[in-house]
Amino acid sequence: METVSKMKYSRTDRLVLGIGYAILGLFVLSIVVPLVYVVLASFMDPTVLNNQGLSFHIKDWTLDAYRRVLENGMIWRGFLNSFLYSLAFAAISVFVTLLAAYPMSKKEFVGRKFFNVIFLITMFFGGGMIPTFILINQLHMVNTVWAILIPGAFNVWNMILARTYYQSIPKELREASAIDGANEIQHFFQIMMPVCKPIIAVLALWSFVGMWNSYFDAMIYLNDANLQPLQTGMIADIQSTAEMAKVAEQLKYATIVVSSLPLLIMYPFFQKYFDKGVMVGSVKG
Repeated sequence: METVSKMKYSRTDRLVLGIGYAILGLFVLSIVVPLVYVVLASFMDPTVLNNQGLSFHIKDWTLDAYRRVLENGMIWRGFLNSFLYSLAFAAISVFVTLLAAYPMSKKEFVGRKFFNVIFLITMFFGGGMIPTFILINQLHMVNTVWAILIPGAFNVWNMILARTYYQSIPKELREASAIDGANEIQHFFQIMMPVCKPIIAVLALWSFVGMWNSYFDAMIYLNDANLQPLQTGMIADIQSTAEMAKVAEQLKYATIVVSSLPLLIMYPFFQKYFDKGVMVGSVKG
């Protein structure tokens, strides 16, 4: 059986596959090596790390960085803020995206092509940072959570993905609900939403991760330290509490590990929805 499987590929095919696997292996190494370094460095004694680099002797390891991080009130506040912002942003973004994608998935929708063009333009052109800040300021959203949650809630690419998913759902569902007397709103919430769980999970995961990793908007629009998310609050706090640069380096690695834990925990639970939602939403039929 093994001989038959090997004969399926010519020498050229095996060469191409070998090159492809080698390139893929390099990509994997470029991702895994920095991750392993950050995790190991977070446990290292800062003096040993700065003078000798990584060490695998137990005596050179310490939990001092994690103790400092977990005892820091500002980091815990930023962690809670980031979680609440990400949760609220995911809910708002998914809700708005699904509402916009539903009419865009219907060919009989009047003005569908016009709105498609408008949406696509926003993917290539933006107002810029200064006009956007002036707009947010005139809306009195500066230094409020709404400056973080509202401006980026609608994502055109997510809308296109959801629209394609809607189009893959059999039209007979709408006909059946219409026979039962359901209007469009009832059909959307009672029929479509349960069917769209995979794409909802995908969009929620993308929105949550995007907000969790976001820091620029908070840096621009939030002045109150109590409103800062983890990504901006931890930077300022590390710089203010570290006695020496070597301690700040160790704290940085430990904080990166702590801030990445929620995403690492979430992915296994969303993996089945992620695969199914992306494939079904991307390939019609």
